[in-house]
Amino acid sequence: MDDLQQLRVFREVIARKSFTQAAIALQISKASVTKSVAQLEKDVGVRLLNRSTRSVTPTDAGQTLAQRLTPLFSLIQDARTELSDFAAHPRGRLKVAAPHGLSLSVLGWNIEDFIARHPDVHVSIHLSNRDDDLVKGAIDVALRIGPIEDRDVIVRKLRPVPLVLCASPQYWARRGMPSKPEDLAKHDVLTYSLWDASPRLPFVVDGKTHYVSVRSRLDADDAAPLIALAVKGLGVTCVPEVLAKAHLGSGALVPVLKDAMPQTIWLYATYPHRSHKSAALRAFLEFLTSPAGC
Repeated sequence: MDDLQQLRVFREVIARKSFTQAAIALQISKASVTKSVAQLEKDVGVRLLNRSTRSVTPTDAGQTLAQRLTPLFSLIQDARTELSDFAAHPRGRLKVAAPHGLSLSVLGWNIEDFIARHPDVHVSIHLSNRDDDLVKGAIDVALRIGPIEDRDVIVRKLRPVPLVLCASPQYWARRGMPSKPEDLAKHDVLTYSLWDASPRLPFVVDGKTHYVSVRSRLDADDAAPLIALAVKGLGVTCVPEVLAKAHLGSGALVPVLKDAMPQTIWLYATYPHRSHKSAALRAFLEFLTSPAGC
């Protein structure tokens, strides 16, 4: 029996003034109560209880210990109550990971709504594509675009993310615009390395998705450098439209083959396999799937 349980048994005996009644209250045998108190007395090296056939009373040492235990068990109860409150009421730090561009163009627009709803939650945003931080517990939830292959995490589908194939006006003027997906074989392409190990792009023709192999001049695990380099005229890139929205609107990037772009890329929320999700995480997941979320 551990030390805390011994103290709990001793405290119950003092309160009930009976080994039998303490055993009933704790739902253990009277023999276990007797053994626990005897072991506690042995451990501290002093008799704690006066025993008789009619009553059990504390010695001076036992009374001193009982007085010290009162605030200790009050603290334990307060801690349990506070933890129960954590489980029921969203509070504490919530660590959210997102790619650089995604956090600015998607999460950044709506996170203030979540914070307003949950004033006791502190949101900590980490700009990262590292999913191993989820498994290690360094991150509570990660937002990701594209296929999720990690089986060590739970994946929740949030919403579709349209793709756009684009390049700068200067690049198109220099190399010519493709009229069909296969024309991209003649172009310099900036590829997103997380979506596929091989340099190819998805297209939809006659209602079916197929892939076109391309010549990748550069790849990155984040869309931000692909967009920046495409604006500078380095090549063609295929990225989530929401991430390139500002450049598309300004004319710095010009889209092509709009009708052939697939709509099967999704925004996902991923989080670790845990038996207990915090109330803050549960609230955030509910927020993400609501109209006010992403």
